[in-house]
Amino acid sequence: MSDYTDAASDAEDTYLVPALERGLRILELFSHHDPVLTPNDIAIRLGLPRTTAIRLVQTLASLGYLERANRDRDFRLGPRVTKLGFEYMNSMELTDIGMPVIERLRDETGFASYLLVRDERDVVFIAKAWTHELTLNRIKVNVGSRIPAHASVHGHVLLGDLSEAAMEKLFPEPMLATYTPYTPRNAKEVYERAQKYLAEGCAVSESSFEPGISVVSTSVRDNSGMIVAAVTLTVARPFLEKTLVDQGLVGRVKAAAQDLSERLGYCGKSAGAPT
Repeated sequence: MSDYTDAASDAEDTYLVPALERGLRILELFSHHDPVLTPNDIAIRLGLPRTTAIRLVQTLASLGYLERANRDRDFRLGPRVTKLGFEYMNSMELTDIGMPVIERLRDETGFASYLLVRDERDVVFIAKAWTHELTLNRIKVNVGSRIPAHASVHGHVLLGDLSEAAMEKLFPEPMLATYTPYTPRNAKEVYERAQKYLAEGCAVSESSFEPGISVVSTSVRDNSGMIVAAVTLTVARPFLEKTLVDQGLVGRVKAAAQDLSERLGYCGKSAGAPT
């Protein structure tokens, strides 16, 4: 190995967090053949002091990644690990099924389109169909990018299923962070905005989060009828000209969301489906 490679490896190692690495390795020890382990088992297999193994196990248990298998000292994987696995599989399914839908939307309209999901208080971009429109080059939106749900039209669409009480629990602050004069300031305003878009079947935002950028977004539902994603079209203009709307821009976004909903097993008509 070259000196350069050694140096690069050493530089990467400086960013490793030993406790986190040990915690993840503990989770990897559990398997179909070893569904239950004790802190002593873990200490032996990873070559850790027993007290260190106990502290790591207790930390993972407090976060829901491990749970006691019985009243003794045995532990097994907790529900948080299962949730992560399902979230990963669901996002992969959404990405695989949704990519052709947003690519077709991009091809039909000439504008960049995205697929997003909500992760608690954020929305996450999980797929994108990019365009070569130069104005959009200044916006760094990649798969995995996050933006605040309360401040974005994508978030308002994805929050459409939440009750007012659930919204207050999610956003308990008396004053939320504002990004433009259009940003909702508290849970009540977020709820009202989400319900407005839900009733209208689609959200159209003109420079409400990113100046000079307009967005058309609507919800995607799965076979349970719940909102699981949002299909979004981004136009690098501060306002949507009437001609664009008249040419069916909003209707195409609604149709794409309905198409994806049906692919996910939804049998009804999405709130965003064209009439």
